[in-house]
This record gives sequence, structure tokens and C-alpha cells, in this order.
Amino acid sequence: ALSAGSACLIPRFREIQDEELSRFCSRVVKLLQKDPGAEAVDALRRLFLIVSATKYGRKLEKPCVDLLQATICSPACPEQLQLLCAAILREMAPSEGLNLSCDHIQKSRTLSLAASVLLAQGDRQDEVRSVGQRALHLLEARQTEGPGPRALLPVVSKVVSLAPGTLPEAQADMLHRRLVDWLRYASVQQGVAQPSRGFFSAPRTRQPGPVTEVDGAVATDFFTVLSTGQHFTEDQRLNVHAFSMLRTWLLFSGPASRDASDADDRSELEGSTLSVLSATSATASHLLPPQQQLRAGAFEYCQRLLEQSTRRALRKGDSDLQKACLVEAVLLLDVLCRQEPSFLYRALSCLKALLGRLCGDPAQARTLLPIARYLLRHGEAAAVDSEAVCQHLFTSVLADLFPNPMLAFEFAQFCRDSLHLFNPDQGTFKLSFPNLFKLLAWHSPALTSEFVVLLPALVDASTAVEMLHTLLDLPCLTAALGLQLSRSSPTASERPLWDVSLRPTSCLEGFRDPEFQGLFQYLLRSKAGGATKRLAPLHHLLQPMASCARVVQCAQAVPTLLQVFFAAVTQVASGDLSAQLALVLLERSNSLFQVPQYEAQVHRVMSSQLLALCRLRPALVVELARDLLEFVGTVSGIRSRESMFTAVVWAIGEYLAVSYDRRCTVEQVNRFFEALEALLFEVTQSRRSATLPPYPPQVVTVLMTTLTKLASRSQDLIPRVSLLLSKLRALPQGPAMGSVPRDEDTDAIRMRATELTNLLKMPSVAQFVFTPGMEASTPRFHRDANTALPLALHTVSRLVDREAGLLPA
Repeated sequence: ALSAGSACLIPRFREIQDEELSRFCSRVVKLLQKDPGAEAVDALRRLFLIVSATKYGRKLEKPCVDLLQATICSPACPEQLQLLCAAILREMAPSEGLNLSCDHIQKSRTLSLAASVLLAQGDRQDEVRSVGQRALHLLEARQTEGPGPRALLPVVSKVVSLAPGTLPEAQADMLHRRLVDWLRYASVQQGVAQPSRGFFSAPRTRQPGPVTEVDGAVATDFFTVLSTGQHFTEDQRLNVHAFSMLRTWLLFSGPASRDASDADDRSELEGSTLSVLSATSATASHLLPPQQQLRAGAFEYCQRLLEQSTRRALRKGDSDLQKACLVEAVLLLDVLCRQEPSFLYRALSCLKALLGRLCGDPAQARTLLPIARYLLRHGEAAAVDSEAVCQHLFTSVLADLFPNPMLAFEFAQFCRDSLHLFNPDQGTFKLSFPNLFKLLAWHSPALTSEFVVLLPALVDASTAVEMLHTLLDLPCLTAALGLQLSRSSPTASERPLWDVSLRPTSCLEGFRDPEFQGLFQYLLRSKAGGATKRLAPLHHLLQPMASCARVVQCAQAVPTLLQVFFAAVTQVASGDLSAQLALVLLERSNSLFQVPQYEAQVHRVMSSQLLALCRLRPALVVELARDLLEFVGTVSGIRSRESMFTAVVWAIGEYLAVSYDRRCTVEQVNRFFEALEALLFEVTQSRRSATLPPYPPQVVTVLMTTLTKLASRSQDLIPRVSLLLSKLRALPQGPAMGSVPRDEDTDAIRMRATELTNLLKMPSVAQFVFTPGMEASTPRFHRDANTALPLALHTVSRLVDREAGLLPA
């Protein structure tokens, strides 16, 4: 973390130009070349802040970069300077001018720093392999005592994760055996305290006692990361480091580790055979190959951690450590059971007992997630039902603990990583989307990207309509969750961080009002219920909370989520479902929670998705004729829903044709024409107050175009449309459209009216242009001048130009 002084300097460092940076690099070089001291440390700290403060890569002078590399490898250089040099070079990664090499480094600490720089350059296979081989060579050459091996284990872990299976088998087997020793045979006696150097220091030291358990009892079994003591020996520290990198090493250390990704293919083999050697004592396990020895040792270590997690910790820090180690132990068991199916039944017996203890403790909710994933992956092979734990997680845990940010993030990660494991027949995951959306509503900035991945898996034909309503009401859900927490939190410090200027007293009173209780219960439901309720009364009640920061952040995520939802739902939508979704879009366009900027952003998405639904199923215009006529039947909603109104009118003109649906009759065409004709007349001819803004020209032009399309399909309407167009071509530069429009808007309307009038002079050509056949969707139909549509337009243009003198002005 940066100090307050350093944080204040960051804006200044961002403004440093290349020339000033070059001069500063020269000063750093001079300080490092002479006997470096406190002044050199301060200069390197400032250089690190300069390099890290900007998003773009800073270019340092080559002498400075070379000296930074030399300082890292210099045995006489203080460790603090080496750390700063490595940090600066890591911030510059990837760097083309780097010539750092680890081939001749003999000290583990130096190799650790050099490797951190080299591995930050990216996935360069040869470089990564050479770093790993050098680290294993030093591990092989050193004894287990001393600080050396501890510094190299993170390097090895990073190497195998960047380049799995690239280490030589002999060196990998060496580390297999060394890890077994560090995990299983660490000392159970505490380390000796360093003697005091004070004047009154005692000449004799006390004999170290045994390590203890977290509950204070003397440890009777081997040392683990959960063993406690005042001082630790080097092999005990190695035990902790080995456990921290064990899962990565098991997954990526050798060719056999690739089986971990093929767990589903081996599921029928799990439990079919039992390895007698791995099920017996540690002595017998020495007869196994090195990799299987490590698996057996790791399994025994995990069993010991599960036993230690049942003890009551005396200190809160130890209690938190128990939870973290329990999660890691279960994740390790998952890997081990995928690699060695013989461990499956023994692991399940431990996890069943553990599950019964954890389900009733809300403080242990996060530890349930890896257990649930283990049961989802292996439960079927061992005839164990995972449904109960999933039900508990998706109902009780989510409903009660959704405000916990760490649980929310880990729950979203659990769902994302387990998508391929959820049973589609049980449906717990999909039916629990109202509870999952509470995470999204409360933590939307952090979890939006996770739900972009989850939404396609949650979409189901039976719940799509309800899910669409829930997405549109997501900001309202955020406000309701805030009220729920305010109601249940007795102290102000525990309440949500709403804007202090907003006092949702009336909202809380509404929360208790029987008139609104049913709506609140529906909005805060845990499972999908099929039927949907209209939440417009809640929108009005919760309006005082619409400008709260958390509500606004949630509203900003909804347009993206709506696009993801429709991209997924169109893959499963039938004709009936498409009609239901289109009706929801029409209905909800006038019923949204009034969050700043929310309505306009959502309307843009709704309009584009309505057109997409009509494009997939053009018959929707005929099937929803009554609802569409009602939507366009009033002029009052045009300004507030301009994009939706434009999309609806355009869809009517595009798809109300017998070529798309044989049920389209002349009577239907005439009804739509009369409704839109009256609307266009009211928009363009009615005189209104000069204080009102003019209607957008896009609305006028799309109404004109749609009326022309309908007239081309029912030619008795052509005279009426021609009269309307002639009036629009003669539109005066005055307040004819309700108030004074801009000149360019009037010119655009006149130009469109002229184009449409010219086409209607040849009704057969107009019908062909406005209602082309299905082949018109191919790009060639529009690009090739010899195909029908371009040829027809070219012919009309020539005829109109030839008769330009006869056409009205």
C-alpha cells in the first residue's frame, strides 16, 4: 500500500515528460554506481512510482535498465535495493531491452527476484522453461535447511502454471519426493527463540515445547499449516509454503496432470478399483512412484486439516485461517479424486460429516461452495445427491448473506466454474435466478462481467418472461434490498451507505404497509414463480431512493445485461415466447423505475431487440396487431419513448405484408394506415404551444415511410398518402410542427417526402421496392447493379429526372 505522501505525488509523477524522466534516470545511475545508501533507496522508490503511475509503458534509458539488472544479480547489493530494482523492471514488462539471465545465479533469493522479472515478460516458453529448470537445479543442490527452498517454491509454482508439463521428468520427480518430506515430516517441536541482545539477556535458553492445535491442545499428529506455536523452524515454514503451492503443482507439474481436466471422461472409472498401497500407511506408500507418493501424502495432509478444522479456535485470526485452509483442502481433494479415483469414497465420508456441521453455521457459508462443487463433480459416481446442498446455497445462503461482498464474488465464481456440472433436470440453478439477481443488484459494478457469462445458462423458455421483468426491475430490487437491510439493521453504522440527504422514511413505512407487502415479497422472492406482478406502485413508492449511488450503478448495468439476455433467449424462443417477449417490451416501455438516464438507455436496447424479434418472426406484427395499434394510438408517448415508437412504426411498415404472413388482410392494412395517418397529421399539422419542443424528424420520416409502404400494398390508399406527402413537401419555415423546427430538420422531411412521392408515381415499382421478395435479404441483391432492386431504382431515377419539369416543385 502507498503512503499518504506517495499517493499525493502520483498526479505529479503522471505529468513527468520523457526529458525530465531521462535526467532522473541519469541521477539514479550515478547513485547506484557509487556506494548506494538511503538516497539511492529514495530515488528508486520515486522511479518505481513514476513507472507504475501511468497506464502506458515508460521507456527508461538503457544504462539505467542495465544497471537495474546488474543490481539484482549483485551479491554485495543490499536486499532492499534489489527488491526495488526488481519491482521497477516488473512494472516495465514486457520490455524488449531486457538481457537478464538466470543461468549462472547461485543464490535462491537472487533467483527469486530475477525470476519475478523474467516471468512477468509474458508466456515465453523457452525462458519460462529455463527459469524452472534453474530453480529445480538449486532445489536439488540444497539441503532442506536454510532459507533457500522457501524462496524458490513460488517460482516453481508460477513456472508450471505458465508452461504446464515442460519440466524434465527427473527434476519433477525430485520435487515430488521433496514435497512429500516437507508436508509429512516437519518437526512437531517449536523453534528456538532468537536470543535477546540486550544488556540483561539470559545466557541460557529454554527448551522449545511442542506445537499446539488451534484450541490449545498439544499436537499429537504431524505438523500442518494449522499447527500453532510462538516460534517456527525452517522445515515448518517449508511445510506452509509447500501446502500453498501444492494444488498448482498437482494440476500442472507433469503429463499425468492433464487428466485433471478430463474428469468427466473418467467419472465411470471412479471407485471401480481401490489402490491398496495408497489406502494403507505412509510406509507402504513409499513403494509408489514419486507422483503418486505426493498424491497420497497430500490426501493425508488434507484429512488432517479437515480434522483440525473441527477444533474451536481460541483466536479470531486462527478461526479465519481454519476457514481458508478448509476451502483449500476441499479444492485439493477435488483435484486428488480426479487424478486418483481410489480416494473418492474416503474423501466423501469426511466431507459428509463436515457438511452436516457447516450447513447450520452462517459464518461457514463460504466454505460450503467448494464442497458443493466437489459433490456436483463426484456425487453421481459415488451415488451421493448434491441437490440438498445446492438448495441450501441457492435459497437460504443467498437470501440471508447477499450483502457480503466476498461471498457474492465467490458465489458468482462458483456458479461460473460449475455451469457444466449443474443438472438441467433438477433446475435448482435456473429457478433460483431471483436470488442470484440479488447479488447482481447489490454488487452490480463488480459482478456484471460474471453475470454476462451466467445469463445465457440461466435463460430458460419457461422463465424467460419473468426473467425479463426482473432485469427491467433490477434497480428497483436494489432499492428494496436497501430497505430490507435498513429495516433489519438496528444501528446506523450497520445500515447501507445511502446518500445522507435521502431519508427513506416513507419508503420504510410503505415496506410495512399491507398494501405493498405482497409486492415487496414478490420482488424479494427466492425462486421463480411463473406468474409476474406489476410493480408500478413500488416504482412510485421507492422513487426517493432512485438517485442513490448503488441504485444508479445497478441501472447502468441493465442495458448490457438485456442485450446478453436477448442474445440467449432468441436461441430458445418459440413463436409464442417471441410474442410474449414483444408484449413485455411494449408494456414495460412505459413502466420503468425512474433512475437518471435509465429510461433512455433501456429504450434504445428495447427498440433494437423488438426489431430483432420481428426480424426472426415477422408474423408478430399480425399476431400483435391489436397491441401495436394501441401503442401507436396516442401522441402523448412519442417524446418519452421516441426510440421504441420509431421501432414499432418501422416494424409495421416492414412486416405488415402478405409476403410475410398470409393472415395479413387489406382490412388490417387499412386499420394501421388510418391510425398512423391520424398520428402523422396530429404530429405535423396541429398547432401547439411554442414552448414545446418539436417532434423529432426521425419520427416524422418513419411515419411517412411506413404510410407509403402500406399504400404500396393497398393501392386505394395512394391518393391519401400522396396528399399527405404533398403537404409535407410544402412544409413552411414556421411553427407548423408545434414549434419552430430547425431548417435542416425541415429540409430532411421535405427531401424524404419528395423521394416517396416519386416512387408512388409508379405503384408497381413502389410495391417492388418497399416489399421485395425473400431473396432481398442477400447482399448481392443490393450490391449488384444487374439484379432487380438496383435496376428498378436506377430506372425510376432516370424516368423521374426525364420528367423533372412535369413534377411539382
